[in-house]
Amino acid sequence: MIARTITVARKELLHIVRDRRTMAVMFLIPIVQLFLLGYAATTDIEHLRTTVLDGDRTPQSRELIEAYRASNYFDIVAYVADEDELARMMDRGTVWAGLIIPAGYGADVVSGQTASVAFVIDGSDPNVANAVFAASQQVGQAQSMRIIERRLGISPDEMTALEVRSRVWYNPEMKSVNFMIPGLIAMILFTITIMLTSLAIVREREQGTIEQLMVTPIRPIELVVGKVTPYIAVAFFNVLEVLAIGVYWFGVPIHGSLGLLMALAAVFLMTSLGIGIFISSVTNTQQEAMLTVWMMLLPSIFLAGFFFPLEAMPKFLQAISYFIPLRYMLVIIRGIILKGVGIGPLADQVVPLLLFGVSILIFAATRFRKRLE
Repeated sequence: MIARTITVARKELLHIVRDRRTMAVMFLIPIVQLFLLGYAATTDIEHLRTTVLDGDRTPQSRELIEAYRASNYFDIVAYVADEDELARMMDRGTVWAGLIIPAGYGADVVSGQTASVAFVIDGSDPNVANAVFAASQQVGQAQSMRIIERRLGISPDEMTALEVRSRVWYNPEMKSVNFMIPGLIAMILFTITIMLTSLAIVREREQGTIEQLMVTPIRPIELVVGKVTPYIAVAFFNVLEVLAIGVYWFGVPIHGSLGLLMALAAVFLMTSLGIGIFISSVTNTQQEAMLTVWMMLLPSIFLAGFFFPLEAMPKFLQAISYFIPLRYMLVIIRGIILKGVGIGPLADQVVPLLLFGVSILIFAATRFRKRLE
């Protein structure tokens, strides 16, 4: 029995060594996981993109802005003229927070009265919102103490010099489920179409039936479309199913257009279908296809902002994330469901996603056709 066991083990080892693709994936996946988790799996939030609406424009207001800038929590990336412009920037996801300093702030500080400012927070991601909320209060309290210390004869315990009134937009209760459910919809679209498309075509090749199909009058493009169409329907059904459960069971509100959501989901499907077809053109067995799928899913999950905010990652990982289509779809779907935005504020995400989809789909279909021929 031991001899037979050793013989089977030797045979399996030879299969692994001779299959260079499988062996490479086996050794690369742990390395990829190590780097992704080591760098991306962090909840330390710093350098959040912040805009400022300074209605006072005094030395006191500039001092307050500088206090927020020097805290390392906030990067002042823009100054706006009114609240409408601030709202547009937050709708597009350009900034996470906005500091609003009203007119008369400087006069209140000089006269010894309690000055108030507003700090608006994007609550789409509760993890980021909680960190921003705490940081805004911390910086405000520190600045308040500095102002009180400069006032002669006034004890910090007797008077508050600055009051920061923080408001959370889009997800006032900061419920994590409101953030996760939209992300799950994008993940389902991505994983289902890639996995099922690649496996469906590879299965035909593995079983030897694809050659039988090719001797029929059917063309390669017809074969591909016929194979992937049922999985597109499955993906959309899963999207509606998750939406229904999210709304009626978890109480996730949908503030935007469901039709726009489905239309942009169709655009996103072009990328996942293209990746699935490409995988089917470079693999010969279902095992190889599955390993390759997971090899591509790992960076997509960790570097697209699904679990961890992109702002918490190193700059080089943030740069890599621009080449991951799931990043754009997460912003789109969360923008429609949580913020209720239309196509305008999402243009910066839709255009790259459309370019990715068309390019990947054309490249994958061309390579697959050449292999069949």
